[in-house]
Amino acid sequence: MKQRSPLPHITVATVIERDDRFLLVVEMSHGRRVYNQPAGHMEHGETLLNAAARETFEETCWRVTLTGCLGISQYRAPNNGITYVRHSFAAKALALDEDAQRDPDILDTVWLTYEEVLEKKRELRSPLVLNDIERYRRGQILDMDFIEGFVRSFK
Repeated sequence: MKQRSPLPHITVATVIERDDRFLLVVEMSHGRRVYNQPAGHMEHGETLLNAAARETFEETCWRVTLTGCLGISQYRAPNNGITYVRHSFAAKALALDEDAQRDPDILDTVWLTYEEVLEKKRELRSPLVLNDIERYRRGQILDMDFIEGFVRSFK
């Protein structure tokens, strides 16, 4: 019997722009300090939309509302061979919770202009970071009313 390869990891990410700056997190990945969107794995029992808002809050302490879908990307990480299926969303920053504790794996959060993100291209966690920002800048955003019908959880 043929051995089944590991299933892809389902992840979510958010692109948040405010005052012409994008909210990114600084984290360590395989011994490197890297920049990423607030992102993470979908947990058992939650929807993609809930996962995106939760991960954003846990990593940045910002409460957000999702405003659109930027698409789905498939990426095979060269450092571990894992395939990630990333669901990316646009979001609006609502409020920073000053009392919240961000995920200890996050070293810092920063608001960077597009030009600053380009300057850090070699320090991005993956090519998906810039790809999502560029989709956002081109206005390639699906309306949430359209998306919610496809991502709700059925029992």
